[in-house]
Amino acid sequence: MSTSLCEKRTVSLPAEQGRYIDRLVGSGAFASASEVVRAGLRALEERDAAVERWLREDVVAAYDALKADPSRAIPASAAFATVRARHQGRKTRKA
Repeated sequence: MSTSLCEKRTVSLPAEQGRYIDRLVGSGAFASASEVVRAGLRALEERDAAVERWLREDVVAAYDALKADPSRAIPASAAFATVRARHQGRKTRKA
C-alpha cells in the first residue's frame, strides 16, 4: 500500500489487544500492526455490509409480507412458549 494513500492515526488499545496484535505479527500472519488493524477494519466493513443486505433483502420483505397479511403474525406468547418448550427439551436431554 502506498504511503501517500495512508492516513496516520494514533489509537489506544487495551493491553490484551496489543498482545494479540503482537502475536499475529510475530507469527508471520501479518507483516505489521497496521496490517492487522486494516484486516480488522475490512472484516467490520464486510460484517456491516452483510447486516445491511440482510436488513434490506430479508427483514424488509418479511415486514412487508406481514403488513400485507397481518394474520400471518404469531402472538409473542406463542413464540415464547415454543422457545421455552425447546429449551426445556434440551435441558431434559442433557440431564
